[in-house]
Amino acid sequence: MTTSVKVERRRGRAYVPTTALAKSVEFADDLMHVHLTDGRIVSVPLIWFPTLHAATPEQRQRYRIGAGGRGLHWPDLDEDLSAAGLMAGADRQAA
Repeated sequence: MTTSVKVERRRGRAYVPTTALAKSVEFADDLMHVHLTDGRIVSVPLIWFPTLHAATPEQRQRYRIGAGGRGLHWPDLDEDLSAAGLMAGADRQAA
C-alpha cells in the first residue's frame, strides 16, 4: 500500500483513482471494450460476466457510468462492474 493511500485511509477517505475512470463502453463479438478517460481501452471477454453475455445488444447498450467513472451499471440487468476490477482482470470466477 502506498503512503498516500495510507494517509487517505487514516483520514477516513477511500482512495479515489484519477486515471482509471470509465468514459464509454462498446461491445464487439464476445468482448466488452471499456474506454477510459486517459485514452486506454480495457477489453475483457463477455463470458466473464454471464448476465452481460446473455443480454441482448439493446440491453448492453443501456448502461450508466457512475461514481465519477469508477463504476458501470446496467439498470435493466441489475449488473454492476468497477473500472478498477476490470483493470485488475477480475472476473466472477476468481472472486
